[in-house]
Amino acid sequence: MRLRDCPADSAELRRAFGCFPSGVTAVCAFVDGNPVGMAASSFTPVSIDPPLVSICVQTGSATWPRLRSRPRLGLSVLAESHTDAAMSLSRKFGDRFDGVAWADLPNGGVFVAGASAWWDCRIHAEVPAGDHIIVLLEICAPDADPDRPPLIFHASRFRRLAMMDQERP
Repeated sequence: MRLRDCPADSAELRRAFGCFPSGVTAVCAFVDGNPVGMAASSFTPVSIDPPLVSICVQTGSATWPRLRSRPRLGLSVLAESHTDAAMSLSRKFGDRFDGVAWADLPNGGVFVAGASAWWDCRIHAEVPAGDHIIVLLEICAPDADPDRPPLIFHASRFRRLAMMDQERP
C-alpha cells in the first residue's frame, strides 16, 4: 500500500472505488406526463426507524432537479436481467425509457418492471457532499422479490452474483 498526502488523483480514486461492488438502482417519477429517471449505483440502506435509504447524485445532474420536486419517487433495485435498462437510464441524452418496461403509481412514482426490490419514497433530506449530493429517501411502501438476483456494478462493468456452496454446521 502506498501512502501519500491528499488529495488523491481522480482516476486513481475511481479505480479504487470500483473495487467495491454495488447494486444498481433507478430513481424515477412522472414529470409533466412522462417518466423521468436515472440510474444510481451509490445506494445504501440507512435506517429501519425511520425507514431511510440513501442515493448519491452528481451536483451537475440535469435529471435530479426534475425529480427532486416530485412528491414521490420510485426507487427500483435493478435485477440481473436489467443490463440494457441500466445503460439506458444512464444515458446523457435521448429517451432513457426507450426499451425499459416500467410501471407507475397514482402518486407519481415510477418503477422499473421486474426489479428485485422497489420502494415508494419521498425525499427526507439532502446533504451536500463534495461533487455529489447525498439524498436521504424515506420509504413509504416497500416491496421485494428476494428470489430475483440483483444487477451488480463492479470495476466499471455490470456483473451477476454467483452462488457459493456453503457448508452448514
